[in-house]
Amino acid sequence: MSNTACILSIDQGTTGTTALLVDVKGNIIARGYQEFTQYYPHPGWVEHDPEEIWNATLQAIDALFEKENALNIIAIGIANQRETTLVWDKETGKPIYPAIVWQCRRTADKCAHLAKQGVAEEIKAKTGLVIDAYFSATKVAWILDHVSGARERAERGELAFGTVDTWLLWKLTDGAVHKTDYTNASRTLLFNINTLSWDETLLEILNVPKAILPEVCPSASNFGTASFYRNFWLETFGKNISLDGIPITGIAGDQQAALFGQLCIKPGMAKNTYGTGCFLMLNTGAEKVLTKTGLLTTLACSLDENPIYALEGSVFVAGAAIQWLRDSIGFIKSASETEEIAYSIPDSEGVFVVPAFTGLGAPYWDPDARGAILGLTRGSTREQIIRATLESVAYQSADVVRAMLTDAEMSLEQLRVDGGAAANNFLMQFQSDILGINVERPAHIESTGLGATYLAGITTGVWGDIEELEANRTQQEKLDDSTSKARVFSPQIDAKQRNEKLAQWKKAVQQVMS
Repeated sequence: MSNTACILSIDQGTTGTTALLVDVKGNIIARGYQEFTQYYPHPGWVEHDPEEIWNATLQAIDALFEKENALNIIAIGIANQRETTLVWDKETGKPIYPAIVWQCRRTADKCAHLAKQGVAEEIKAKTGLVIDAYFSATKVAWILDHVSGARERAERGELAFGTVDTWLLWKLTDGAVHKTDYTNASRTLLFNINTLSWDETLLEILNVPKAILPEVCPSASNFGTASFYRNFWLETFGKNISLDGIPITGIAGDQQAALFGQLCIKPGMAKNTYGTGCFLMLNTGAEKVLTKTGLLTTLACSLDENPIYALEGSVFVAGAAIQWLRDSIGFIKSASETEEIAYSIPDSEGVFVVPAFTGLGAPYWDPDARGAILGLTRGSTREQIIRATLESVAYQSADVVRAMLTDAEMSLEQLRVDGGAAANNFLMQFQSDILGINVERPAHIESTGLGATYLAGITTGVWGDIEELEANRTQQEKLDDSTSKARVFSPQIDAKQRNEKLAQWKKAVQQVMS
């Protein structure tokens, strides 16, 4: 590896950390990845070890370095799993409790109690969110109330709260910086997305001391400087490497980072990340759209102190439905088989899979709905069920897209896609068919890490503006080769066929609703 100027991107996810090195043309030149442990101390509880997250991040970074002194890292960007909550001692830097993960449901009863107090509308108006254990605030309060002496210490300013970005920033700067960005703050239930500040009323309602909160900055900011000396890497990994003095200039929550990584920077642009579930996000620009369909209003990445808003919606079960085919009913041996199997038949022949394994989200919002395979006949086949399962991911995504466009009173010209399941050509083609618009898959589907990279690079002047990034993206796709994933999928069915399929899907959904 040559002494190439590059940006280090840390994509800290729920099950592992990915580190990327990206050159000034936006090309990914190296990757490192390290998993870490998921802890389930009680049913419905999910925890991480904060120090294990940190060590996994160091190991992912270390995997990038193929030889000593080979790299010229000019900036660092961070993207992270959102809502996951950490509290640590400011003096020692030691966590006082494991990280409570965004998936954890331990505070569900507390959220239900708050909802009964009649504060839901005020919270929604200020945060764009609903009262739910998903978000950070009730997790913070739980830690302060269940660790001996923690609340008193928090009131005295001895403790620090942060989402994972804040924890990594603290560690990278050797405890010198306690900050977060707009996107992560907007997922806490404590941040007013109208005033771009921590809200005193919300802090009182949710019983969180202001003294433990980080400073909030735009996503493209100079957050601080890494303080890692050569002797640290030499002693830890046996390599003569240093991150000392490198500025940390971009931070964003993972879904907002993916939106920015897909360069959905204008109102009316949207992305969908296909993973275990699907995360859809629509840029609404300077306009804060209050949803009527049960979506979330949130902050997107901004390059300055002027807010950019977005609508967000989730499909609960996407890739998880493919895992169900593989692990629970043994229809496939690997997820990659599904593309060829789906293409092997002309149609699912009226078979629909509604994977409501954990209820239905937007726009149906039926937590008691349960999954079903519908339309079976004596001639139904394994292949039809597999194809229908893939189709269900596209149908559910289309439901959320339509809800977004209804709320925002916008039209959509294309959907940009990323995530592991976006590599499935059948799924992407069917998504285009059922939406009636182009689906654009970039050359690199690591959009989350690239979003952090772009933020860091723009802040440090590597790229002058968004247009330069767009030009790089276009150039990469012109250099398409046999290994590139870049492709635009265009609709191959007409409006009549599309409407018939959507009507059948809606009928199937109605049959599983409680």
